[in-house]
Amino acid sequence: MRIAGRFNGPPGSGNGGVTCGKLAAYVGAPAVEVTLRRPPPLDTDLRVDASDGSARLFDGDLLVAEAVPTSLDLEPPAAVSPEAARAVEASYGGLADHPFPTCFVCGTARSDGLGLRPGPVPDGTACTWTPSSDDPVMVWAALDCPAGWTVLKPGRPLVLGRMALELRGRVVPGEVHVVQGWITGEDGRKVHTGSVLRGPDGSVVAVARGTWFEVDPATFGA
Repeated sequence: MRIAGRFNGPPGSGNGGVTCGKLAAYVGAPAVEVTLRRPPPLDTDLRVDASDGSARLFDGDLLVAEAVPTSLDLEPPAAVSPEAARAVEASYGGLADHPFPTCFVCGTARSDGLGLRPGPVPDGTACTWTPSSDDPVMVWAALDCPAGWTVLKPGRPLVLGRMALELRGRVVPGEVHVVQGWITGEDGRKVHTGSVLRGPDGSVVAVARGTWFEVDPATFGA
């Protein structure tokens, strides 16, 4: 498995959602949980050991991530319309202060990324996303950062440590979808989140839960 350099999150390491999505494909279950053990290296040939319905990702002898089947019992908040989601994108916190502006998913210094701009709504964050394909990896990516921006504040950068996702439908390439994120709990420097992707007809395409950890951005060269 290889994470191309363009799919970075923090500088020099793979975006959490992209990494989780790529490894989850080796498990093949409807719902998969991926735990990131260290920053995923970019442009590096990584080894995947898949057996007994699970998968582990190695950089040499170093364990980078592990994936296992799981189940999700998440109740998403009330749906946000595409019009309402688009309206709050101008209030996206990353436009004023972004800890990782080159992030593939939500970076403000990227013209070739997903370009998500999750703005504040009463229950968390919301933004629009128009997928260019039905690649499940991009669904994982799209459900990553909007959840993180429910808790990201100036001077409080966080990175994804664990993500679980359940696919409940398929995206419609070229059509506007809505992503929402919300907080489910906090424990010191650790924050738990949920996120949901809704299709053009408002149906739930995927749900995800995440665990985030506060970090020093200097760790990633930001």
